[in-house]
Amino acid sequence: MFKAIFTNSSGILFSRILGFIRDLLTASALGANVYSDIFFIAFKLPNLFRRIFAEGAFTQVFMPAFARTKHKAVFSANIFLLFLSIILIITLLVNLLPALFTKAIAVGFNAQTIHLAAPYVAINFWYLPLIFIVTFLSSILQYKGHFATSAFSTALLNLSLIFALLLSKNTNESTIVYYLSFGVVIGGLLQVGVHLMTLYRMGLMKLLYGGFKYLTQKSKIIKEDTSKFKRNFFPAMWGNSTAQVSAFLDTFLASFLATGSISYLYYANRIFQLPLALFAIATSVALFPKVARYLKNNDEKKALANLEKAFWFLSALLTASTIGGIILSHEILKLLFEHGAFSATDTTNTSAVLQMYMIGLLPFGIQKLFVLWLYAKEMQMHAAKIATISLLTYIVLALTFIAPFGAAGLALASTLGGCVSFFFTIKVFGKERFFAILLNKKLIYLIVGAIAFTLLLILLKDSISAYI
Repeated sequence: MFKAIFTNSSGILFSRILGFIRDLLTASALGANVYSDIFFIAFKLPNLFRRIFAEGAFTQVFMPAFARTKHKAVFSANIFLLFLSIILIITLLVNLLPALFTKAIAVGFNAQTIHLAAPYVAINFWYLPLIFIVTFLSSILQYKGHFATSAFSTALLNLSLIFALLLSKNTNESTIVYYLSFGVVIGGLLQVGVHLMTLYRMGLMKLLYGGFKYLTQKSKIIKEDTSKFKRNFFPAMWGNSTAQVSAFLDTFLASFLATGSISYLYYANRIFQLPLALFAIATSVALFPKVARYLKNNDEKKALANLEKAFWFLSALLTASTIGGIILSHEILKLLFEHGAFSATDTTNTSAVLQMYMIGLLPFGIQKLFVLWLYAKEMQMHAAKIATISLLTYIVLALTFIAPFGAAGLALASTLGGCVSFFFTIKVFGKERFFAILLNKKLIYLIVGAIAFTLLLILLKDSISAYI
């Protein structure tokens, strides 16, 4: 398991380093203004659908179903064609009516800004069908114990965007956003390409080919598996979408705030997502196939043992990241983004947002670990109910905090919504099971280590600030 976690973390780290170079170049080229807001809106819409449909719910329902079915090739082909057809229809609708979809995600934009943003939204949305194909192929690879391709392939998107920024250097802001939008699509094509190459190298193309070849003949024998997948998918889609819908609402509400607020949320969230992806997502991706297999074979003891190891590993890393992110938020943002058009005021405003996000890093990350148990046991409806409560909490708090705290209030509301999700996930997982894991001498080590690390950073903060 730890080898897979290391592989995932290495790939994510490499990709995020390139992502920060990309963001640094973007911040320098566009700063925090109407064109940066437009690109983030255009890129956010396919990413919202990607996280809900492609990566989140699909993977969490497909993996247990793929493990369970006796007709893996035909089942895979059937699910792939069904989902790709739906996603292509949505993509075509967005390209036919881009202004309508832009207005839906950024209601606060005026008519002129909507008109400017619509073409970019249409181009960026073609990333969605491409990334669904990537997700489908990576699910098969992960089931076979191969994580490297999926972990490192995201770097191709960032490389594509970096080249787009370099090629568009010294052009106007509108042209830069066009280059970035086509860079997103090219990055998606590259990701599909490397996954197909890996499947071919591992001899798994026969699985795909056989599934498509015999799909018509054998569709009846997978009817029950397919029906169960569909029943589980829609609750999973909703259950997995809390963070994504919250991000959508962040953008929606921030579009009513001062210009640059959407960008403050974006840049802060990029920092927040680094430890979340590097540690929490990498761990959960590595753990999920194992837990799904153990529970499928009714070996709950081994599943819990793996979950416990992952819990302490993840808790230590996320605790350190939380402390560092809160204490050094200004220094991190100044070092990474305060160049070119990104001003000291932008750094200060983004720092306040980042601190609010970082408060929720530990519960967000641990929740991702324990929700796997629910999905592996096909308890998607429970996850959907938890997501509903969490989302309603977020909406109430966002509307409460937006006036006094602005963009930082939206980030705090998102954090508190995540805490609610964590509480109810643990309740469904089982409080007794959770406290059996938590009440361990490792908890004392974690608390003592957290206090020592906090004091160390407070002492070093002035020196770090002076150096930067």
